[in-house]
Amino acid sequence: MRTKLLILMAMTFSMVAFSQKNELKDAEKAMKNGDPASAKASLEAASGMISGADERLQAQYYFIRGNVYSDLAKKGDASAFDEAVKSYKEVVSIEEKSGKQKYSSESNQMLTGLTSDLINAAVEDNNNKKFQEGADKLYMAYNLSPRDTIFLYYAASSAVNGGHYEDALGYYEELNDLNYDGSTISYKATNAATGEVEEMSDKVQMDLLVKSGTYKDPVEEKSPTKSAEIIKNIALIYTQLGQDDKALQAYKDARAKNPDDVNLVLNEANLYYKMGDKDTFKTLMAQASEMAPDNPDLQYNIGVINMEQGNLEEARTAYKKAISINPGYVNAQLNLSTTYVNEGNGLIDEMNSLGNSRADIARYEELKTQKDELFREGALILEDALKQNQDNESLLSQLKNIYGALGDNENFMRIKKLLGE
Repeated sequence: MRTKLLILMAMTFSMVAFSQKNELKDAEKAMKNGDPASAKASLEAASGMISGADERLQAQYYFIRGNVYSDLAKKGDASAFDEAVKSYKEVVSIEEKSGKQKYSSESNQMLTGLTSDLINAAVEDNNNKKFQEGADKLYMAYNLSPRDTIFLYYAASSAVNGGHYEDALGYYEELNDLNYDGSTISYKATNAATGEVEEMSDKVQMDLLVKSGTYKDPVEEKSPTKSAEIIKNIALIYTQLGQDDKALQAYKDARAKNPDDVNLVLNEANLYYKMGDKDTFKTLMAQASEMAPDNPDLQYNIGVINMEQGNLEEARTAYKKAISINPGYVNAQLNLSTTYVNEGNGLIDEMNSLGNSRADIARYEELKTQKDELFREGALILEDALKQNQDNESLLSQLKNIYGALGDNENFMRIKKLLGE
């Protein structure tokens, strides 16, 4: 009786293995016919028994499963990428343990192809403003190809664009732990026939063309490192999340690595202002100004930060410095004008709150005179700016609005004509 029982059990295992093989054959056949949905159904029928199968059959199962989900991913099922990756990796793991390599080589090739598919899908996601989905795919691509840390950098950028700050923080911190540099080298040379500078694909091509005599003056240009930007973004995200102490530490770390980056000083100063430490704010702003006194963009940024904080006099000083360095700095001219308009607008609430008493009327006239003087000061700045940028639409539009608010119809119509209205 016992012998019969053992024979029956052996027959049962054989039938299970036979059933598994049939399901896998059906799945392969469905894939050849371009029907991944039917292939997936056949695999699901075999999945409950696959853990007890031999290693060869398990490797075959996961290889087919990888092909099925890879095909589904290419046809638009974004969730299939993860399953395809897991399946191919499982093939490699199984065959490494068994020592029998049948599907590993092709699985690795498919994983490489999936990396490209993930990048293409992530680009499409970002174009469609599906930033979370794009970030997930880019991070998956990075995990498939860890040497391509640029994918991790793009994943962080995608997460930031979608407002998914905690995800972005994790990606940036991982980049920071990896000491990610992110700089690239471009190779350029001058075409001897045309005199134009052209970019080469790599150093080998550049050197060969220069040796041939068709190109000359080879140049290697290294782009700036992204390490400071990464730490700055970490600090900004901590600020966004309300974790100011961690943000300050991040700025200190960033400045230790990049002591000459004035933008880090500006961002740290802005954080101190937000925290109510105006003394440190002013100290850092002065430090930034000393670091690059002839940089108009820096002075402009100092003006913007002061303007945002309501420090109009400090903002004006910075904008005037930017304009003195670059007399055609339109944005600085616009913002300098706006500081006077904003100050004038600040008087309107009090004007509107006044009554009809003699004292109120006198106060109203006093405030109106102040407001109009401030508006005219703003207009004068723009009129001077127009001498160098006569057709600048932004300058003309803001000037038209000021003259309209002043009730200066003659100048209002003059500017309208210049705008072609």
